[in-house]
Amino acid sequence: PHQLSGGQRQRAMIAMALACRPELVIADEPVTALDVMIQAQIMELIRDLSKQYELSMIMISHDLSVLAELCDQIAIMYAGKVVEYGDAKEVFRNPKHPYTVRLMNSFPNIYGERTFVHGIPGYPPSLLHPPKGCSFYDRCTVKNEKCMESEMDIVKVGENHYCACDSRI
Repeated sequence: PHQLSGGQRQRAMIAMALACRPELVIADEPVTALDVMIQAQIMELIRDLSKQYELSMIMISHDLSVLAELCDQIAIMYAGKVVEYGDAKEVFRNPKHPYTVRLMNSFPNIYGERTFVHGIPGYPPSLLHPPKGCSFYDRCTVKNEKCMESEMDIVKVGENHYCACDSRI
């Protein structure tokens, strides 16, 4: 394995994952640390194989462009909890949770005006001692008192779009 490139190792892992003809494949960061050309090839391979073998796939990634390219449904998690989920196109077009909005704004828009990309200030909460209320409270720009007191339930905000935040809905 030490003589294989990153892309070759990814292809070998995909082959091993599909050898038993599973109905579900969980891919954790399938294209991380690969150059852009190899990423595109691996994503095309994943898309083709999922159609060919009628696979359901769970993609885990911090790379929103990968998720936008490959996923029909998306769940955005913060501090180990789902804060927004639904149809991927809808969530990307119309994010509702403040974390999703900030996350999407932290990536450059190659089609839009050239602007400075802003990260998300602050630090994630301790998962050993989670805060009372919304875990994004300390980093949120639209918080209110209710957010500090209790976690929000996930509510329907669109045809197939759900969010755990009252402040933006």
